[in-house]
Amino acid sequence: MASRPIAVCFFAVPLIIFLSALRSREVLAQADPAACLSCHKDQAGLMDTMHGAKSDPASPVGAGKACSACHGVNPNHVGNPAANKHPVRFGKGAIPAREQTEVCMSCHAGNRHLAFWESGRHGRNDVRCNDCHAVHATPSRGSTVAFTRRDPTVSPVIGTERQLEYETCIGCHKQTKVQINKPSHHPIVEGKVTCSSCHNPHGAQSHAMIKHETVNIQCWNCHSDKRGPFLFQHPAVEENCLSCHAPHGSSHTKLLNERVPNLCQDCHDWSRHPGTAYSGDQGFIRIPGSPAKTANTRFVARSCLNCHNAIHGSNAPASRGKYLTR
Repeated sequence: MASRPIAVCFFAVPLIIFLSALRSREVLAQADPAACLSCHKDQAGLMDTMHGAKSDPASPVGAGKACSACHGVNPNHVGNPAANKHPVRFGKGAIPAREQTEVCMSCHAGNRHLAFWESGRHGRNDVRCNDCHAVHATPSRGSTVAFTRRDPTVSPVIGTERQLEYETCIGCHKQTKVQINKPSHHPIVEGKVTCSSCHNPHGAQSHAMIKHETVNIQCWNCHSDKRGPFLFQHPAVEENCLSCHAPHGSSHTKLLNERVPNLCQDCHDWSRHPGTAYSGDQGFIRIPGSPAKTANTRFVARSCLNCHNAIHGSNAPASRGKYLTR
């Protein structure tokens, strides 16, 4: 009777070793990108990305994990892919968006740009990393990552082979798509300014996830000539650049919210420069020898900026600086 357990062990041990070997071969096959790409040929662009860098020990392929680093391991996947999905699947409705993001964060959480992902608008609205990043796609020339593109480009002239960042953002931000195509706009569609020049898409504690503490500091990052300090500061400018300007685009010159003088008269009383017609004894300007005794203060056919051209602030002395005039 004592010999039976020994006999069972004699046959069980080789069987366990054999099954373990099969399992190891299966795991190795899923760690080899070539084994996965033999079926998933449409994902071959992975090998041109940082994830597929064989020479980088920090990349999934360089670390010997390949596809299983993100998708997990299912030993039965190769034998019957339809019935045996990988534990982690990416895409809408595959697994919860938060779990998909956590897979990416397991490697990328140390990136300082991701420090406020949880508090950012994208993170709080279940935006997944692969909503913006095409992880398996070949990056465009001059880039290390590829972005998703849902719509055709809106640029009237294609002057670069690079995939422009805004083409990914406008897939969700439709209103911004309209604004950047208005006559006056930041050179976003031209590829000179990107959305991430002003915003941190990976999360920030500031309004609209801008990269600096306030809107004004963000604008001064490029428009340093408007920073001052000025002896006489325009209060509206000091408070917020967006009081007068539309950041993405406008139908009015210089990205203004309205045309001048309507924009100025939103804050300034019209009493000093009424919009009524000219009188008989006052002309547009004071011309020597004319019937007009004084120059007219009426605002018909004039612009505020004809006189008040130092609109962001002035260091001129006395009333010239006080009223931001020439």
